[in-house]
Amino acid sequence: MKLGMVAGYSGKHIDLQLDKIKFAETLGYETTWTAEAYGSDAVSPAAWILASTEKMKVGTAIMQMPGRTPALAAMTAMTLNQLSKGRFIAGLGASGPQVVEGWHGIPYGRPITRTREYIAVMRKIMAREGPATFEGHHYNLPYKGDDSTGLGKPLKSILAADTNIPIYTASITPNGVACAAEIADGFFPVWMNPERYDIFADDVQKGLDKSGRTLEQFDIAPFVTCIMGDNLDACRMPVKGMMALYIGGMGARSKNFYNDYAVKLGYADEAKKIQDLYLDGKKAEAMAAVPDALVDDIALIGPKERIKERLQVWKEAGKKGHVGSMLIGAAQNEVLELIAEEML
Repeated sequence: MKLGMVAGYSGKHIDLQLDKIKFAETLGYETTWTAEAYGSDAVSPAAWILASTEKMKVGTAIMQMPGRTPALAAMTAMTLNQLSKGRFIAGLGASGPQVVEGWHGIPYGRPITRTREYIAVMRKIMAREGPATFEGHHYNLPYKGDDSTGLGKPLKSILAADTNIPIYTASITPNGVACAAEIADGFFPVWMNPERYDIFADDVQKGLDKSGRTLEQFDIAPFVTCIMGDNLDACRMPVKGMMALYIGGMGARSKNFYNDYAVKLGYADEAKKIQDLYLDGKKAEAMAAVPDALVDDIALIGPKERIKERLQVWKEAGKKGHVGSMLIGAAQNEVLELIAEEML
């Protein structure tokens, strides 16, 4: 089992908590992951962390694909990988219709098609076998649309070829998971019950079969929130707040991937109630409607011994290859230390 930690989103003011990241590095945590929504971007903090660490790899979870061209993503990845001597991981995601069309101002399009085309273009550029050309639904190199100048020409990266940069995708839909297993090096299933790999098993295998790889060559890397304390209800509350936002508000009523995922995890009635309350503006009630059992399924919370007990389930999932990396979200250094002691 590999361990990583989540730097996460920033609020109004960015605080990367570099001391905590450096502490995790001394414990043997392999990766740190940044994020972006519609505030701070994921790349700038990743560069900052890479410059402040020595061994730890840094990835983006995720760079929003609609917010940057695949050529720019390849340039960014190759630049940071050179500067860090091989410590950058490119994590990509399609985001959702509300952010893509509301924030970036472009059509949401076909997320699976976009992912395939995006990674194909990135890999072409990073391989540097020749000037990069591509013809797809979302991306065309050179661009030859009706509004083009006609002056575009295929180009080859000035930077040296670099085909060792891992590419991960954020996926929870069946087609998204299968696509990730076929063309990426790993995927983020957001949160995960380590005992419910069956939710992804068929889709992962479908993609791996197409790629000719095995599960050992593909990293399943869920985010795991960890809060230690004697008051179990108090420890659950931040997780409930996060899940109420995702299940209830991260998308429209008719199109919320996280709500669909909660249904698959076995909480159909609860997912509907959470969404109804959240979209009606009753956020506190939506938070209270998140079941304790769902929190316990996907997070590590409560007293030290309780967390240690639950870690055994994660350890077993790691032995089976059902989880390759645990990406820990924790504010407490003692939690990071406990998990390292148990898992490394």
